[in-house]
Amino acid sequence: QLQLVESGGGLVQPGGSLRLSCAASGFTLDYYVIGWFRQAPGKEREGISCISSSGGSTKYADSVKGRFTISRDNAKNTVYLQMNSLKPEDTAVYYCAATTIQAGNIRPQYYNYWGQGTQVTVSS
Repeated sequence: QLQLVESGGGLVQPGGSLRLSCAASGFTLDYYVIGWFRQAPGKEREGISCISSSGGSTKYADSVKGRFTISRDNAKNTVYLQMNSLKPEDTAVYYCAATTIQAGNIRPQYYNYWGQGTQVTVSS
């Protein structure tokens, strides 16, 4: 059974940092573009970042550019999202997803496999 599992979410103060992990089981991530997405209550799911299968190319939404960093360790079958300078508006459920489409996009409809999400709450 292929599966993506996010971890690392939690409650953090504004200005703080979290590192999210996306671990794959049942398949290897070597050939997949991995994206990170988030969804706040009452809002559409937002693509925030993606990374190429090799890790050589990354893309970020303007809302997180300069604060978040996506990376991958294919040997560990894991993708990470380092989140710094967190703001209350970053509060959302964060999802990782995988696709074999090598387009480097952050459109949710391009992604085939999804994790269950991890809650990130930024509040004082």
